[in-house]
Amino acid sequence: MKKFIPAVLYAKFIRNLFATGQPWYQTFPLLTIRDLIKAHILLAKYLGIHRIDTLIGGSLGGQQALEWAIQEPDRIKHLIILAANAKQSPWAIAFNESQRLAILADSTFETGSGAAGLKAARSIALLSYRTYGAYDSTQSEENNEKLTDFRAASYQRYQGDKLVKRFNTYSYFAITKTIDSHNVGRGRTSVSEALKRIRAQTLVLGFEKDVLFPREEQEFLARNISGANYAEVSTQFGHDGFLIETEAIASIIRKYRK
Repeated sequence: MKKFIPAVLYAKFIRNLFATGQPWYQTFPLLTIRDLIKAHILLAKYLGIHRIDTLIGGSLGGQQALEWAIQEPDRIKHLIILAANAKQSPWAIAFNESQRLAILADSTFETGSGAAGLKAARSIALLSYRTYGAYDSTQSEENNEKLTDFRAASYQRYQGDKLVKRFNTYSYFAITKTIDSHNVGRGRTSVSEALKRIRAQTLVLGFEKDVLFPREEQEFLARNISGANYAEVSTQFGHDGFLIETEAIASIIRKYRK
């Protein structure tokens, strides 16, 4: 696999931007989770941060936190992982590819927009973030005679429009590729052996009914990280539970840190 050095990539990107007046769009090179951690390490060094008391991350953030704790086991004292995994599953990659296909189906993606494709991609992603029960409790119809313009359909459109207003399609496309690259076992003996490098006192949180990063993945982390603790958050919101169930998460963390 071709390896990239983030500092070199960004330098080339800036040169290209000034030389042509145009960003790279879909030609922007792959940045892996490990590339992001190299950037974090460089920043920590620049800021003079030699020891991190608590490193916490959920989902993509959890993937980064795991990789950092593996790369620099002596820098991290406490590690808290929420709704993340040791490597991206085929199921999660398939969801990301479906989103990318939606973006690529938008012809304006070739000319600097891709807004309609991003809206469709967000709609696909939401189905992996939430659950049947969450939609049933928040988007159900009281009118049994309704034939069109359902609340659930309106909600998908609203969330798509909301993301388009605040996010760049090309960044979104690139981030899904970065997430797919996550595999702590790549270039190492195995996933399990990589996790054994972690020396931080670790808490792993799984979330009930998470179909994107199911709790089995967090249980695997807890079994393979030495001395790790596992806790589960009860929620109807699935993967989004790590963003929504703040009180329950805070309560678990407080008990863990006592």
